[in-house]
Amino acid sequence: MFVTGRAEADVKNEELGDFPFTLASYEVNITDSSVTGTVWGLAKRKAIYRKGLGCTLVNGLDEENLRAQHFILAEKTDANGDSLLWPEGDLIADSFPTAVDREALHSAIESAFAEPDSTKKTRTRAVVVLYDGQLVGEQYANGFNQHSLLHGWSMAKSFGAALIGILVKEQKLDIHEAAPVAGWKSPDPRAKITLQQLLQQTSGLDFNEDYSSYSDVTNMLFNKGDMAHYTEGRPLKYEPGSEFNYSSGNSNIISAIIRSTVGDTEYYSFPSKALFNKIGMRSVLLEPDAAGTYVMSSYIFATARDYARFGLLFYNNGRWKNEQILPEGWVKQTTEAPLSNPYKNYGYQFWLKGFDRHPPHAATFPGLPEDLYYADGYGYQDIYIIPSKKLVVVRLGLTLDRSFDETKFLKGIINAVRM
Repeated sequence: MFVTGRAEADVKNEELGDFPFTLASYEVNITDSSVTGTVWGLAKRKAIYRKGLGCTLVNGLDEENLRAQHFILAEKTDANGDSLLWPEGDLIADSFPTAVDREALHSAIESAFAEPDSTKKTRTRAVVVLYDGQLVGEQYANGFNQHSLLHGWSMAKSFGAALIGILVKEQKLDIHEAAPVAGWKSPDPRAKITLQQLLQQTSGLDFNEDYSSYSDVTNMLFNKGDMAHYTEGRPLKYEPGSEFNYSSGNSNIISAIIRSTVGDTEYYSFPSKALFNKIGMRSVLLEPDAAGTYVMSSYIFATARDYARFGLLFYNNGRWKNEQILPEGWVKQTTEAPLSNPYKNYGYQFWLKGFDRHPPHAATFPGLPEDLYYADGYGYQDIYIIPSKKLVVVRLGLTLDRSFDETKFLKGIINAVRM
């Protein structure tokens, strides 16, 4: 409501209208910009909204002190996106590439919004398609448009990795060295964890990413005011670098490392100054936890076009116009899985076309190009990058029942390209 301007009834019907969310009750307080949720009157949680920071759960810090926090945010860019041509702005050129079948593309996009089965809810909200950097397809569900802020969930992880890449380019971090975490000092075995291992989800930390029950990830997101500190305190389960274990906790440690590297004075403006403003991403909102660290595992909002711009940066190997924003070779490293990951499905906080980590470990995206990689979030929030087909595809929605056939959808997009 407070971040995106949507109506209370709409949010309750869409985001909270399915089990188990229907077990809870929610009280909106317009006066102090807060929402309080309870389950049968228990497990009370309150989130407060602060302009420029989004929403934060009141955890580990009382509400008065939380509201008193002061952060130096980046100034908004003076450029008006409506007056600039894509991709720096939102003006779309009239020309259309001959390599793309317009009707076939439209049909493929339309299919993403179809609700063919009344027992399932696909709820696609936005699709944006880029061909060789040009915006060639775009569609929104009723109630959403090109200016709508949409939750990216775990796509935030890919943004955190990009910010690490920028700091590597500035020679402020070395991913092959021990991760600069104050609490990990020798002889603590966690002192051997490298920043690269955090990026590749092979840190070895004991962290259970299970959203169906009480677990490390639900404890971190809903009970901890300092999410990075909580994860830093987890013991080792595996030798660092030896096992792939997808963990939102690793991503929040990465965010804390960014914070400690640039310092609090620059941290809150750093993502905008170093990345977003440079590539025309004017809408992005990162939300911090109560300790003031951006929750780079999960809490990002942006427009569909801005998510597409981020994908375009990677499609262009980290270069935007005349500036190499990411280090040379960073995108190549991002799309390489470590030898310790038997599924070959994860790079630097991006998913790769590999094998499903769940039995029977089938190949993912069968029939699609091997160079496909993607930022992925809960409910099928995705930025798909397919360099061999010159495509960047953004799909955003609220599919909670795994009913969205992303392979079929992407095949339709690819088939619209005459190559």
